[in-house]
Amino acid sequence: MTWWEAVVLGLVQALTEYIPVSSSAHVRLLGPLLPSAGDPGAAFTAVIQLGTEAAVLVYFRHDIARILSAWFGALGGRDGTDRAARLGAHSAEARLGWWVIVGTVPIVVLGVLFADAIETDLRHLYITAVTLALFGVLLGWADKRGEKVREVDSLRLKDAVFLGLAQAAALIPGVSRAGGTITAGLLVGLTREAAARYSFLLAIPAIVGSASFELVTNHQEITAIGGPGIGATVIATVVAGGVGYFVIIAFLALVSTRSYMPFVWYRIALGVAIAVLVALGLVPALGV
Repeated sequence: MTWWEAVVLGLVQALTEYIPVSSSAHVRLLGPLLPSAGDPGAAFTAVIQLGTEAAVLVYFRHDIARILSAWFGALGGRDGTDRAARLGAHSAEARLGWWVIVGTVPIVVLGVLFADAIETDLRHLYITAVTLALFGVLLGWADKRGEKVREVDSLRLKDAVFLGLAQAAALIPGVSRAGGTITAGLLVGLTREAAARYSFLLAIPAIVGSASFELVTNHQEITAIGGPGIGATVIATVVAGGVGYFVIIAFLALVSTRSYMPFVWYRIALGVAIAVLVALGLVPALGV
């Protein structure tokens, strides 16, 4: 992979990570269309997400600090020594910390159990095309039917479990981590902006954990002959983080006043386009 191809993939990652259109699907599709002509691989895709996640950590640093402070304080008995107090009964931010932990469990468990399929068979582009369109329709339905009256601090345990399962569905390229979480958030009544904000917070441990897991178990994929290489991976990660920060600002401003329907139509169109490209033999269905 050349340096400019890495820049392109980093830009694509930054522009698609936070919005409900599946960044992994875009990186998976674009790889074979570049001169190097190959699937960048699950390890490369996971690692460059560290760049966009770094942007999330910077943007939400104050929120994250408050949540961590409240969570550790409650756990340590600052709000009371009974079980309910330690679990955040007296602090919405402490509860949010617990909900992020609970919501992370499904993607960790399923990611480990189905690691082989996620890195091979589930990267089939026909699967990506179907999930893009199907979950796009689901997002549109949720955006239309959701009450959109709740804020993040109103979430309950059952909501956290549901949102966590929705995020776990994004292990399949095309579903979209943001798309799954935002759709579930709308279905439980969150406002559009609240659903987006929670998707950012919930993604932090999942993305950091996924990238770390890939580095430990599959780092050879990056350095193998024909792989993207360390240099290109670093370039793409840095570009993704730098551009990603400004994408966060723009996305939150957009969803505070507009619906998610443009993303719904985009997902459907992209799913159809991918199916056509594969059917015509212009893009291999599986990485080469």
